Amino acid sequence: MAPALLGFLIFFGYPLIATVYFSLTRYDLINPPEWIGFDNYVRMFTSEPLIGTAAYNTLWLVIVLTVCRVIFALGTASVISRLRRGLGLIRTLCYLPALAPPAAATLVFVFVLNPEFGPVNRFLRWLGIDGGLWFNDPAMSKPSLTLLVLWGSGELMIIILAALLDVPQEQYESASLDGAGPARRFWHITLPSISPVLMFGIVNSMIFALQFFTQAVVAGSAAAGTADVAGNTKFIGAPQNSTLTYPVWLYVQGFRYSNMGYAAAMAVLLFVVSFAFTAILVRQLRRASHVEEGA
Repeated sequence: MAPALLGFLIFFGYPLIATVYFSLTRYDLINPPEWIGFDNYVRMFTSEPLIGTAAYNTLWLVIVLTVCRVIFALGTASVISRLRRGLGLIRTLCYLPALAPPAAATLVFVFVLNPEFGPVNRFLRWLGIDGGLWFNDPAMSKPSLTLLVLWGSGELMIIILAALLDVPQEQYESASLDGAGPARRFWHITLPSISPVLMFGIVNSMIFALQFFTQAVVAGSAAAGTADVAGNTKFIGAPQNSTLTYPVWLYVQGFRYSNMGYAAAMAVLLFVVSFAFTAILVRQLRRASHVEEGA
C-alpha cells in the first residue's frame, strides 16, 4: 500500500492542506504569505462584486446541465440498445465527440452557431426561423454551452449503455407476460436496475458543472472576438459575464490579479460544496435503495 499511500499524500493530501493554509493568507506568488485569518472568506461573502454572478452561472449549469446530460445520455443509450444492426458503428459515432479536445470543440461550436455565417442559422433562415445570437447573447450563452456539453457526453452514454445491456432480459419477458407496457417496464425494471449507474452519472455531471472552466473561457473569448484565452483575460465572461463561472473567476483572481490567497479560499469553498453535494446524493441513493429493499 505504500506507493498508493505516498501518491495520495503527495498529489492530494499536501495540495489540499497547502490550499487551506494559503486561503488564510495574503499571497501573490512573489512575496511571502501574510497571515490574515478568515479575511478572504469574509471578503468572498460580503464585498466581492462578481462572486454572486459567478455562483449563479455555476448553479445554473449544475442544475440544467446535470439534468440534461443524464437524460440525454440515458435516452441515447436506450435508443442504441434497441438497435439490431449497426450497433458498433452507431455507438462509435456517438462516442467520438467525447474525444474532441474541449477548446477545439468549443471553437467549432462557436463557428457552427455563429449568428451571421454559421451553418445552423443559415439553415434556420432558410426555414424562415430567426436563429438568435447564441454565444453572443447573454440569455443564450449558457444554453449554447449546454448543447456543447450534450454533444460531447458520449462517455456517460457508453457507461449507461453498458448498464442497460446488463439488465436481465428475463425480467422484461416476465413483465411482458404480466401485461406491463414499455413505460411500466422502463420505470419498474430498467431504472431500478441501472440506478447506481445513474447516480454515478448525476454525481459526475454535478462535479463537472461545478468545475466548468475551459469551454466557458474559450466561448467567452471567441464571442468577444479574440482567441487569446491564455494570457488575455480581459474578455473572459463575455457576453456581459454570462459565461463567468465560479472556476473562471477563481482563475482570474489567482492568475490575473495575483490574489492567490483569495483564489485558494475560493478553491476551498468549491471543494466543500462539491463534497457536500456528493455526500447528500449518495446518502439519498442509499436511503432509496433501503426503502426499495424493504418494500
